[in-house]
Amino acid sequence: MPLTQRQIFRRRRIVVFSVVGAVLVTAFYLPLTLLAPLDEVSAHVLPLDAPVPTEPELTLPSYGASAIGALDRPGVLAQAGSTDAVPIASITKIITSLVVLDAKPLEVDEAGPTITFGPTDLEYYYEQLALYGSVSPVYDGQQLSQRDVMTVVLLPSANNYAQSLAHWAFGSEEAFVAAATTWLADNGLENTTLTEASGIQETNRSTAGDLTEIARLAIENPVIAQIVSTSSADIPGIGAVHNSNQLLGIDGVDGIKTGTLDAGWSCLLFSADVTVGDEVITLVGAVVGGPNHPTINAAIRELIADATAGFSEVEVATDGEEFADYDTPWGDESAAIAASTVTAVVWGDDEISVTVEAAPVRLAEAGENAGTLHVQVGTETFEIPLVFSNEIDDPGVWWRLTNPQSLF
Repeated sequence: MPLTQRQIFRRRRIVVFSVVGAVLVTAFYLPLTLLAPLDEVSAHVLPLDAPVPTEPELTLPSYGASAIGALDRPGVLAQAGSTDAVPIASITKIITSLVVLDAKPLEVDEAGPTITFGPTDLEYYYEQLALYGSVSPVYDGQQLSQRDVMTVVLLPSANNYAQSLAHWAFGSEEAFVAAATTWLADNGLENTTLTEASGIQETNRSTAGDLTEIARLAIENPVIAQIVSTSSADIPGIGAVHNSNQLLGIDGVDGIKTGTLDAGWSCLLFSADVTVGDEVITLVGAVVGGPNHPTINAAIRELIADATAGFSEVEVATDGEEFADYDTPWGDESAAIAASTVTAVVWGDDEISVTVEAAPVRLAEAGENAGTLHVQVGTETFEIPLVFSNEIDDPGVWWRLTNPQSLF
């Protein structure tokens, strides 16, 4: 049966609309779907378990006052005994040397200016002899470099040389004491008092906490650190002088200064380099008021061993470890992984916290930046780069054409 005029018109209209629809799809829908930007895919942060360090156990002496710290950590790791300021004996000479170097600085291998000894220095010698203090010989007209004088002060612990050094630098003992008082205040050492340069008087006092800070200052001063780590030295006109620190070279000990008053009051300001994992930790501290040097030396060795065991090396991130993952609507999957293995040395009671900052993504190449892992270990912060484990590629033509709801 031939088509009616109405049927022919209807069919023509369908064809026209189909053509127009195809044109519109081609002109608008295809470009919109094929070129539309993809929505960002957010990261799913994985559950995190921060490492929990082991609680340290330190044995500190029951006598006097004692403390131990680490060079790069504020305060002390542990302390025991009296919290009051106690006599520090010849540890005084470390403070004297720091105060003098503040006024008369030296380069690490510099001899420094020449010091000429005179009648005042002879008086110091006989004064210390009368008090049964430690002395080294001196004569009128003797000349030594500042470095040599400091060596005699710090190695054999000559009281008279400490007085001579202070007098040379400041003109009088009173002027030295005034300068020392200012220096102590400037360095926040509020619990330390100096009344003279040698340590012969019990009025030179400090706390174990302050002494730990003084140990830090001494080791951070390259001139003092070099002298106190030396076992002996040849001094012109005097001969060989020897370090009074019997722990030097044992268990990593590389300083700092002994001190002795009457029987029953022995002291040691100490530093020691110990290895934890791949890192060298410098321990600093003091034991004052012990019965004798062999006793406090044994206590310090035990303290160093305990403190070393209190540190541990932990992996805060392992190369390739996943911290977040991505799951795209079109099926591509990737993860934010650590770009490298990072370890940290932690002290037993350090608090460790981990935060993941993972960036949202549209497209990404494997190995591209995916964010940052923030790790806080005590007072130290680690920023560890995260990268994409796999490529997140464009979903392609077919997915775009069949998933317009995900694009618009």
